[in-house]
Amino acid sequence: MGQRRQSFEQEYDERIIDIARVAKVVQGGRRFAFRVTVVVGDNKGRVAVGIGKARSVPDAIRKGLEAARKSLESVSIVGSTIPHEIVGRHGAARVFLKPASPGTGVIAGGGVRAVIEAAGYKDILSKSLGSDNSLNVMLATMDALRNLKHIDQVAADRGKSKNEIAPFWSRN
Repeated sequence: MGQRRQSFEQEYDERIIDIARVAKVVQGGRRFAFRVTVVVGDNKGRVAVGIGKARSVPDAIRKGLEAARKSLESVSIVGSTIPHEIVGRHGAARVFLKPASPGTGVIAGGGVRAVIEAAGYKDILSKSLGSDNSLNVMLATMDALRNLKHIDQVAADRGKSKNEIAPFWSRN
């Protein structure tokens, strides 16, 4: 069991993004807990955001990592960037992602950068719009990545070949 767990941890890039103290109002006053937001990715096109809540930080981190590992999703990568521009939304947060030429690097901040890097993108431009709540910004980024389309998928949907669609697709 211990050996398997060690190889699993080496396989994934795990990042703790946000630790927030939250309160539940009960009859005797407030009960405090911690909400931890984490990102798990393999740097090869699989990524997930996890949320864990507990009375202690270590328990919340463990819960968040378990939740993220269970919900890993595959995302579309073309070279080292995304196939096309997209806007992801969650609540009042919006995240705009744009493909970038090789060598540009990841131009993103905070939660967006963590999700993008954990997914394995090397060149991408981003802009966070609307809410600056880190959890909603990360979930908006995941929404954008989830809705990316690959040229093969678009060609199949339209019943055409990749060559017929390629001139209109991203310049990557």
